[in-house]
Amino acid sequence: MHDLAARLRGLPPSVGPVRLIAVDGHAGSGKSTFAGRLAAALGGAPVLHLDDIASHEQLFDWTDRLLAQVIGPLSRGESAHYTPYDWRARAFGPPLPLPAAPVVVIEGVGAGRRALRPYLARLLWMELPREESWARGRLRDGDEQREFWAGWVEAEHAHFAADPSRPHADLLVRQTPEGYAVLPGPARTAEPDQEVTQGDEPSAMC
Repeated sequence: MHDLAARLRGLPPSVGPVRLIAVDGHAGSGKSTFAGRLAAALGGAPVLHLDDIASHEQLFDWTDRLLAQVIGPLSRGESAHYTPYDWRARAFGPPLPLPAAPVVVIEGVGAGRRALRPYLARLLWMELPREESWARGRLRDGDEQREFWAGWVEAEHAHFAADPSRPHADLLVRQTPEGYAVLPGPARTAEPDQEVTQGDEPSAMC
């Protein structure tokens, strides 16, 4: 993980002074957990969760809000301020800051969408089949979210059918008994990019 972090820090900035790293994958594939560990390896890099940008009414139709609240300010070297969505209250809260740090991690379903790829330094894809990811997500959220998941699965399937991320991933991330394996993605030619963290026990999928 620390070797991966070092390589990401060495990339040229992709939006203003920021190296924007996207972690995409199916819901339940472990994006939040991996993004958190990557951010820690990066020395506490800011993490933007797309769950804070999406909403019940706009599960995937949030590109304009992200561009206006986050990408625009970062491109000018300014701290961004986004309004996080409260999924229980069904309302957006007060703005939260997102500094224009050397590396910023954005994680969530659709983080590698077509409209965002020009601003990314790297796109990472959590390599876990959708049915297994969804099963883990349902188990995580319990019966309380059963109705939500029924609608989510349909919406996610439609999103990736129209705007797939995986074919454009620079790196594929697989969880292993030792931690994570990071392999070249479809968007890159094969090269020695495999990284496995040692002594890093697998965590529950997010």
